Amino acid sequence: MICKLTLENILFLDIETVPITGEYKDLEKKGKELWERKSSYFREGNLKAEEVYQRAGIFAEFGKIIVISCGYFTRSDQLGRVFRVKSFYGEDEGQVLVDFSRLLNEFSAFILCAHNGKEFDFPFLARRILINRIKLPKQLDNHGKKPWEVSHLDTMELWKFGDYKNFTSLNTLAYAFGLPSSKDDMDGSQVSKVFYEEKQLERIKKYCERDMVTVARVFQCMRNEEPLKENEIEWVN
Repeated sequence: MICKLTLENILFLDIETVPITGEYKDLEKKGKELWERKSSYFREGNLKAEEVYQRAGIFAEFGKIIVISCGYFTRSDQLGRVFRVKSFYGEDEGQVLVDFSRLLNEFSAFILCAHNGKEFDFPFLARRILINRIKLPKQLDNHGKKPWEVSHLDTMELWKFGDYKNFTSLNTLAYAFGLPSSKDDMDGSQVSKVFYEEKQLERIKKYCERDMVTVARVFQCMRNEEPLKENEIEWVN
C-alpha cells in the first residue's frame, strides 16, 4: 500500500512541546486546580501535582508547541533525490502555528506522516491551532470523517502490522533498520529544561529536525528503499 504512494506528496513532520509555564508555581490558580485533577489519573504513590508538572507538555490543554519540523521530497527519481527540511519555531506559539498552517494551506495535497502522529502530533497540532483561534487546515480537520477517510500516515502504526499492544519508539526503529540515532544530543524528556532553563531553542530545533529526518528514513525502509543520505538533504533557514 505505502509503496504506491508518491513520496513528493508526503509531508514528514515532528513537533516539540513544553508545559505552558516553566514551573508549576507560575500557573494561574484555575490552571493549578485543573492540573491537579488531570494529573490525578496518572500520579503514583504520594506524588503531588507539582511534582509531575513536567509531563504537562504532552497535554494540549497544559502544553504548547515550540518547534514544528517538516520535510518533503522535491525530487525522488532516477536523476537523484532532494529532501527539503523547514522548521517553524519560536516562543510565540501563535506565529509558529500561523506559519505552519500557511504551508499546509499552500500545499493542500500533502499527506501528513509522523511517528506516533495519530496519537500525539496530529491531534496536538489541531488542538493548539484551535486554542490559538486559527482556522484548522483541512489536513488536520477530521470532524465527521470515517477512519478510512483520514489519510494520515503513522510509522509506529505501520510497524504494528495489526499488533495493537505493540509500542516501538522511533529510536528503536532506527536501531532496527541500522539508521543513525537522532538522540545523540538529547531526548524528548530534556526539551523543557533546555527550553526554559538553558534557553537553547536552536538546539531543540536541530534535535526536532533530526527526529523528522529519521521518520522519513524509516518510512523509506518500510518501502524497501535506500534511506536518505546526508548530501540529499537541503536545510532551509
